[in-house]
Amino acid sequence: MYVPGGTYFFTVKLAERGSDLLIREVELLRSAYASVVAEHPVTCDAMVVLPDHIHAVWTLPDGDADFSIRWKKIKSTFTRHCSHPAYVSSSKARKGERGIWQRRFWEHCIRDEADFAAHVNYCHWNPVKHGLVERPDAWPYSTVHRAIRRGELVA
Repeated sequence: MYVPGGTYFFTVKLAERGSDLLIREVELLRSAYASVVAEHPVTCDAMVVLPDHIHAVWTLPDGDADFSIRWKKIKSTFTRHCSHPAYVSSSKARKGERGIWQRRFWEHCIRDEADFAAHVNYCHWNPVKHGLVERPDAWPYSTVHRAIRRGELVA
């Protein structure tokens, strides 16, 4: 569903389940993200980077519904600068892909305030769900820290 100016929840995964590439290369990921949103702005309502996937809640600018170009460019920029040798399936190799990311991502158009709150909360609590930490604020790669600083969440 494409809604200009809409708010969306995303899950973007690495091809290699169980990899820790995203946290090993978190600075590269941050740089790729920053370069893309400088060209294609979003409001990042929440985001968490886990070892092998990302969850995010973004609000797009008025009149803009092209979240796909943003993820495509983030993934390709990260891949282009990443030295990680990944297993590449024959189908990806034929297409010139390096095999770091799953081809697609999952998106959900946020319906209302309760849906928004649930998905922001999901982002912040995901490291706990995966057993990486006991509290959301113990995970360093999350916008939970920004929410705490703003008084939107109590640690």
